Amino acid sequence: MSNRFEVRLSAVGGQGVILAGDLLAHAAYEEGKFSVQSPTYTAQVRGGPTKIDVIIDTEKILYPRTTAIDFFLSLAQRSFDAFAVGLKPDCTILVDPNLVHDCKGRANVFRIPIIELTRTKLGRMVYTSVVALGAMVELTGVVKHETIRKVVEEHAPPGTETQNLKALDVGFAAAAAVKAEVSR
Repeated sequence: MSNRFEVRLSAVGGQGVILAGDLLAHAAYEEGKFSVQSPTYTAQVRGGPTKIDVIIDTEKILYPRTTAIDFFLSLAQRSFDAFAVGLKPDCTILVDPNLVHDCKGRANVFRIPIIELTRTKLGRMVYTSVVALGAMVELTGVVKHETIRKVVEEHAPPGTETQNLKALDVGFAAAAAVKAEVSR
């Protein structure tokens, strides 16, 4: 039986969601799952809406396009407006509330200030995508924490491994806090 999970990560070019999607696909592979990814860039690569769709399944993926998104991340209002299509009614949505103000009455929205957390906890915006990835993994459980940690550490540029792992931890903690708040 297929256990398909569809993810869409969106932002503006330069925020690193394409890398985050790549790392997620690698983590799924590490766990023995099948995965495909499809990035989309607009004509304005830096600063323009961008997204990556990742499909993870326990069976071979015969149709490599998303049909019903289970998880949607948006780090920019323009990207939310452009790419919040094809979402399941119960889709988990993660937005940065400082950048995405209008979620059009959607349910199941988690608001985590990813950009602010990256700036204050890590000091460099280059870790934004890894913070977002940590939050996504915590919210969905689509891959294990230890698997995504291994993949991030292996793919981090030399000398940045510790900061990238810290970025994951920041994302894990922020999402765990939001989940705890919602369950009260």
